[in-house]
Amino acid sequence: MAARDRRRERRPEVRLDSPKGLRTPLVPRFSTGNDRMGRFSEAFARGMGTPWFLVGMTVIVTVWLVYNTVAPVEAQFDPRALNFTLLTLILSLQASYAAPMILLAQNRQDDRDRVQIEQDRQRAERNLADTEYLAREVVALRLALKEVVTRDHLRTELRALLDELDRRDREDVERADAERADVERAQSGAGDVSSSGAPRTDER
Repeated sequence: MAARDRRRERRPEVRLDSPKGLRTPLVPRFSTGNDRMGRFSEAFARGMGTPWFLVGMTVIVTVWLVYNTVAPVEAQFDPRALNFTLLTLILSLQASYAAPMILLAQNRQDDRDRVQIEQDRQRAERNLADTEYLAREVVALRLALKEVVTRDHLRTELRALLDELDRRDREDVERADAERADVERAQSGAGDVSSSGAPRTDER
């Protein structure tokens, strides 16, 4: 009974409201870890491309050959009489694993280059669009500046407006003087008529 309870506690909870693909299976799935394998292959290829790897491999092979040549036959683990079969097998195994790992690293680098090229293309398109937008804005500003009133033009217009106002003032003054003269002339005419009409009434 206690063992059954422990198995129930160890068993993951399955939710009925979750999709089937998201439920925890009874048998755990083992993922290959492509990204982890890719990083390992890149590190392996990067390590094989260093001079320290070549120096170390040269030292190991040299020590291997010298030991299995100079050492007594009983102490040799890869005798020269068998043409260093174990060393040949190890080097062949290394080459057979190194080639696919280098290809994996190259494929990952190609994928990164492809993504980088796509990002550069999108960045270039955005820069081109920004440049075209700025060019249109500059042209619009130039066209707007052509319609803006300059200082000389404004000064000329103000001078013409002042001249027009002075002319209107002079016309108003002349018109007022003419009206005043007409009024005075009319008043003087009325006074002459009244003065000439008074003696006639006395004579009657």
